[in-house]
Amino acid sequence: MKRSKQVLICVACFLLLFSSWIVVINSKSTAERQLELMRQAAVLINDGIYIRAVPLLEEAAGYNARYTPAAEEELKKAYLALIDTRGFRRKYTDILERQMSRKDAHSGYFAEAANFYLGISRIPEALAVLKRGIEATGDEILISLYESCRYAFSMNRTSYDQVSAIYGTTVQVQSDGLWGIATSDGLLIIPCEYERISTYSVDRAIVMANGEVYAIDKNCNRVARLHERASDFGNFADDRIPLLIGGTWYRAMGDLAPGTQAFEQIGMYSGGYAAACVDGKWGVINTTSGWLIPAEYDGIIMDELGRCYAQGSVFVQSGGEVFLFTGNRQTGGPYEDARPFSGEGYAAVKRNGLWGFIDTSGTIMIDFVFEDALSFGQHLAAIKQDGFWGYISLYGNIAIEPVFIEAKSFCNGSAPVLTERGWLFITLLEYMRRQGL
Repeated sequence: MKRSKQVLICVACFLLLFSSWIVVINSKSTAERQLELMRQAAVLINDGIYIRAVPLLEEAAGYNARYTPAAEEELKKAYLALIDTRGFRRKYTDILERQMSRKDAHSGYFAEAANFYLGISRIPEALAVLKRGIEATGDEILISLYESCRYAFSMNRTSYDQVSAIYGTTVQVQSDGLWGIATSDGLLIIPCEYERISTYSVDRAIVMANGEVYAIDKNCNRVARLHERASDFGNFADDRIPLLIGGTWYRAMGDLAPGTQAFEQIGMYSGGYAAACVDGKWGVINTTSGWLIPAEYDGIIMDELGRCYAQGSVFVQSGGEVFLFTGNRQTGGPYEDARPFSGEGYAAVKRNGLWGFIDTSGTIMIDFVFEDALSFGQHLAAIKQDGFWGYISLYGNIAIEPVFIEAKSFCNGSAPVLTERGWLFITLLEYMRRQGL
């Protein structure tokens, strides 16, 4: 019995050694086969015969052996030599995709793919590759390349006489003296047929036509009507709209039934809060008439749509100076002027005649060096230098050169800019594939 066990152990050891030997022999022969295929391909490539070299390199690269990475690199070179021949561009990008998808993919693969796409003006694809590479490797070179091209944009062809700031995915636009609604990149969706129009929210906009005020949907169907006569109205958000009736401002919901609380002035709601004035003093009120900031200040800083509140912060005016309140306590100031925070990023503030940027704690994030500025929206802020407007990044670097007569904030990947042709819209190429920033 003991001898039988010894025999079985010897047999098992022999089989194990034999299996290992077979694996080594096969691996060696596979690697040698790769080298032979690559040598044959090199002879053809030396004569400029790439089309015949490609099948040899494809076979070599198809093995999972020692020289596979080298075979892939030679194969990519052959594909690039034939890139103008039908099908080889796809072959080249396919092999790059295979290399980038490996768990141990190094940053060079992503940089190579990005530079290829940039070279053929396919910037959205390049940006997508760089974002993958940054996430996978954190490589500084990829980050630098991404920052250098992430703000490339296209410009639409439709121009308008006037535009508002973008709100969500839409924007108020004016043509021939009448107002309508366009998408954030400038495509008209509600014709310019109205004397006034509010922001579009909760599937409706408030309009004025022939002195009558009513609500319409995106198909211009009337969905509600104001029975009182209003001489003016504000912008519609948070299912609230300010209405000026008989010289006094009231709030109404989307059904246009005015409330009973009266204001001397009231702004647009944002995040549940709006600037409001009673008895000659300003504060910040919520949707249920509670005061976040009591009405005891000379003014509340609002943007062109009438918004004052974002990121839990508000700028108040008192005694000719501007102060930052976060929550209901002062966190910054005094400033000469300010622009309200948007949903993200820093706010523009003015000191000594120049504009810079702060965070919600009042910390200076970008120094006071600009002639004028708007607060950040989507990692970009409109700034004025040498009489023209452009955009900076959160790092304070110029992202889009100051070449515009005027500019508004980015939202949903687009921004209105004033040119000699009128107001046009620029859209970041990264957003054209809805990838975001």
